[in-house]
Amino acid sequence: MSDPGMPSFTLEVRFFHLSPELSPYFTALYRFALTCDEGVTVADSLHPEWAAMRFTYAGTPPVACVIPSAMEQCPPFAVSGPTSRAIDFRLSTSRIFGLGLHPAGWARFIGQPAASFRNRIGDGEACGFEVFAPLLRLIDAVGGDDDAAAAAINGFLLDLDARTPPVPARVLACQEAIKDADLNDVDDLAERVGTSRRSLERLCSQYFGFPPKTLLRRQRFLRSLARFMLEPRGSWSNALDRHYYDQAHFVRDFRAIMGMTPSDYAEMPHPILDRIIAQRMVDQGAVAQTDLPTILRYGGGKAPRSAEKAK
Repeated sequence: MSDPGMPSFTLEVRFFHLSPELSPYFTALYRFALTCDEGVTVADSLHPEWAAMRFTYAGTPPVACVIPSAMEQCPPFAVSGPTSRAIDFRLSTSRIFGLGLHPAGWARFIGQPAASFRNRIGDGEACGFEVFAPLLRLIDAVGGDDDAAAAAINGFLLDLDARTPPVPARVLACQEAIKDADLNDVDDLAERVGTSRRSLERLCSQYFGFPPKTLLRRQRFLRSLARFMLEPRGSWSNALDRHYYDQAHFVRDFRAIMGMTPSDYAEMPHPILDRIIAQRMVDQGAVAQTDLPTILRYGGGKAPRSAEKAK
């Protein structure tokens, strides 16, 4: 049920398990179904995430941008590169399948440097994701049967996996290492990956989209934001990652990444994200997984609102 004064809409999100051998390369597969009153659009923001593909098979594709760019109409097969800033979007009635791509997936299936497409949104048919273009046709072919569509997508990805060479072991090692909340130093990351700092810089630019320092900063921010959204009283001070020097340090990062202050973010409505978080909570209240896309990141219950502001 919508809050008083909010546009009337319904949202359903379904998640589908991919085969285990695909997990190093794809973050998750989900179906997003939004139904709005006539003439209504719903606006929200996604947090920074890895590359993602979104296939609009019914209704109107989103209007979106990576801030501070101008909003643009997305194509039916829309892709976003790895992001270090928020994605603002507007949606009306639509049905969308989404598929996230880990850095190892980028290394394996996308034939261009991730840094060349970071903080960008484009047409998947024309910007290096052509290998995945048949997925929209597979989804269309099943006529709205979501389970059949998910099975077809999984089968397509398994076939693609079987005929694509494996990725360098260091890509997988880096992908795992940056999840570690204790890791906050580029030299330590290089040691964990088993390479030199210069080689790590090249690897991260090629497959992760950003320099290692930016990746660690992004993970630190996402851990803090995830804790805030899971914190029952919405306290920024309780949510801050231990690698922040102080709250002012966090506020600077927040402004740069989300384009607003933490207080502004906490006070504004999140009509889609709140519902996603409430639905996606893990059964026993697990800690949020910051390497997943926003739509998949959080664990159960009602999304909190801020009780303590960070200016």
